Amino acid sequence: MANDVVVMQESEIRSNFRVLDTRWRSAETFAILPSNLPVTEEWLDDALHHLPQEFYTKHFLLLTSGSTGQPKLVVANRERAELLAEVIHRLQDGEATRETICCLPLSYSYSFVNQWLWSRILERRLILTDGFMRPGELKVALDAACDAMICMVGAQVPLLRSFFGDRTFPGIIRLHFAGGRFPQEQLDPLRQIFPNAKIFNNYGCAEAMPRLTIRRAEDADVAANIGRPVSGVELKTGEEDQLLFRSPFRAVGFIENSGFRAIADDEWVETGDLGRAADNGMWTLLGRKSEVFKRFGEKISLPAIEAVVQRVWHGELALYRETDSMGENGHIMVVAPHPEKRQLKAIMMELRRDFSRPHWPLRVESLERLPRLPNDKVDALALKERKDVIVHWSQRY
Repeated sequence: MANDVVVMQESEIRSNFRVLDTRWRSAETFAILPSNLPVTEEWLDDALHHLPQEFYTKHFLLLTSGSTGQPKLVVANRERAELLAEVIHRLQDGEATRETICCLPLSYSYSFVNQWLWSRILERRLILTDGFMRPGELKVALDAACDAMICMVGAQVPLLRSFFGDRTFPGIIRLHFAGGRFPQEQLDPLRQIFPNAKIFNNYGCAEAMPRLTIRRAEDADVAANIGRPVSGVELKTGEEDQLLFRSPFRAVGFIENSGFRAIADDEWVETGDLGRAADNGMWTLLGRKSEVFKRFGEKISLPAIEAVVQRVWHGELALYRETDSMGENGHIMVVAPHPEKRQLKAIMMELRRDFSRPHWPLRVESLERLPRLPNDKVDALALKERKDVIVHWSQRY
């Protein structure tokens, strides 16, 4: 049965993205996989055998690690995805946009729906690049942009200055962020780089396929504000602030090692994040469940710490959890490139100004560049295993 699902590699689409349009017109369900496949062929073959027969037409599958870090195939309905792309178009004021430049893989639900499917439905031009893996190619596309949209993750912002210096790209008129923390502290430099762009904070997850909320950058002054739910989407909080959603556009199910699990229409689905209702129908994101923990009885929020550090550090930044010698939860801070002494001092002063000692990192380390996944998010597993870090500061514990 697995042979009935057409499996497409990102590299195949990159060489001829028209093949994706052909697959969309065809009835057969297909799966899109990253070029650097994070699963074995045996895992994939077994997973596809779990897909019920009813989903072998008019659906598509995307591979994600989700909030668990374990591989998962998300099963989505094409008609629902098309409807969501049209809704996103309206909420992002996209009518003036004539083209979209991809700097993220199309195997990523964010760029697949927000860019490829959007371009197909709205009949706009699609420009594929390898993003910051080939910055020269991306720069050429940005220089030539004409009333264009680009979708990024916040972790890519430091790379803009690193690769392009003080260059500006006036042809970009829509700039979207999703897939991580919104770079609220970097709005001024972003407006210098993209002087004609309206900037949006987009929130969602692969199970939402992928959008749940949207807000204009100027409608809030903190990154944690994710805006209002997309039309038809409902949000609520469960135990310990777990953020759940219901959406008419969501995926129909997913496949994990335990098999296929359908998502019921009336089911509240976990986003993997913690959240809270804010004012005027907006919502506040508190972080992923793994990013909020207790240390010596105090509640630690890694997104809150990240926000404070980014007031003074505009390079790459990553935080990951580690247990100290006393068995207490803590975290490690990694910056890139290697900071000067004055920059490290500014970081520590900012931390001490806003937080008590339990919130400080166990260590501050640096790399020349952070390891990244194909979608340009930081590769947390590779980060923990790197041996070439420089340790600049550590707590005595």
